[in-house]
Amino acid sequence: MEFKSISQLKSLLDENKISVKEIAETYIKKINEKKDLNIFIYFNEDKIHDQVKEIETLSNDKILKGIPIAVKDLFCTKNMPTTAASKILENFKPTYESFVTQKLLNQGSIFVGKTNLDEFAMGSATNTSYFGDTINPLSKNNNPLAPGGSSGGWAAAVAADLCLGATGTDTGGSIRQPASFCGVVGIKPTYGLCSRWGIAAFASSLDQAGVFSKNVTDASILLEEIAGHDQRDSTSSDVTIPTFSKNLDSNIEGKVVGIPKEYTVDGISDEINGVWEDAIKSLEKKGAKIKHISLPHTKYALPTYYIIAPAEASSNLARYDGVKYGYRAKDPKSLDDMYELTRSEGFGKEVKRRILIGTYVLSAGYYDAYYLKAQKVRKLIANDFIEVFSDCDFILTPTAPSAAFPLNEKQDDPIKMYLNDVFTVPASLAGIPGISIPYGNDKNGLPLGIQLLSKHYNEQEIFNAAFALEKDYEKFN
Repeated sequence: MEFKSISQLKSLLDENKISVKEIAETYIKKINEKKDLNIFIYFNEDKIHDQVKEIETLSNDKILKGIPIAVKDLFCTKNMPTTAASKILENFKPTYESFVTQKLLNQGSIFVGKTNLDEFAMGSATNTSYFGDTINPLSKNNNPLAPGGSSGGWAAAVAADLCLGATGTDTGGSIRQPASFCGVVGIKPTYGLCSRWGIAAFASSLDQAGVFSKNVTDASILLEEIAGHDQRDSTSSDVTIPTFSKNLDSNIEGKVVGIPKEYTVDGISDEINGVWEDAIKSLEKKGAKIKHISLPHTKYALPTYYIIAPAEASSNLARYDGVKYGYRAKDPKSLDDMYELTRSEGFGKEVKRRILIGTYVLSAGYYDAYYLKAQKVRKLIANDFIEVFSDCDFILTPTAPSAAFPLNEKQDDPIKMYLNDVFTVPASLAGIPGISIPYGNDKNGLPLGIQLLSKHYNEQEIFNAAFALEKDYEKFN
């Protein structure tokens, strides 16, 4: 049995045409059939059955009652493992629930499992996990493809129909890029719209929770439920959360769409540029006004990000030292030896690389030259967006510079891997919302995504534009 949307499944449940138990059994069967994709780090059938017993007692007015949700294994979940895909947290079981997952539980969703990711969300292919690589469900002919990263397990879970929605985090593109690779919808909201409390930190000024879904309407429903103010997170925004799903409007006549010249990058395939051009023409036909714009500091976004994010990671990951929780090296000769061995054995190669970079740029003599300068450039990048949004309602760009690539193609070249974030990082540095939706395919039939960006707290604008464009993609397929 395949369910096409949250609203469709909810209607079946409300009309007593299906039970919560039958929904759970359906998805348990699907997950067992696709274990070879290595999408889940934690999957426990008994735990799902225990949830079902509780959910069955809830009233049907709970928005997500019976809806199967996959949770990125970066979110703390009470009495379930939370590993961040790292050996150093292999046996960690939180005694509390993250803000985002608690809100989903309050609305009656079924957690089908904790999905795989790049270790501590550091990667673009979900191939740095201690628990092995995740395979894109769109792979063909024994040619495993990357699902994107770091939220590759979540995007893959939605694409493989193992859930109807998933929570992810986006630091530099970790929701939008895997959404593009797997042909699903993924939204990174405005920084601060969703609380970071209970999420294992990578880069605190960039990390933001968001969602994956099969369509724009479902994404809007899920974001309504996970957004909100939280006093436990000092960066949480105290703003009114709109009812995005009820306000969806495909009429974009008169809207001004910004097309940034800096996103025309050398080496990008004609297919991606073609999909971008098709989306521009479609918006124009729907009555939108196309405006060619400039974001002059975009070219500095990647180097800026790869100074700030590792610096914050270096600080955040210092807490994993083998003292209070997580992995501890055996038979250390001294306290210093325990710290060194625990971190050396507990962290993977990519995490160590970023800790080293971050520690270097924060060190005496280099702080001003690298970290402080990067923060100043970040401000310039943010100001570019502020200036553009004084004349534009939203911006349209490609999501990623390629379709899904072979799983280990770029593993030995970190620079090539980092370039996967070239279109997504600027919005992360500016803290603005961005959504990726599938909008065409390459010559091999793999999905290509387009990205819509808007000013802070203007998620409704990009939901509406995405909703209008989604109808085109449905016609293509």
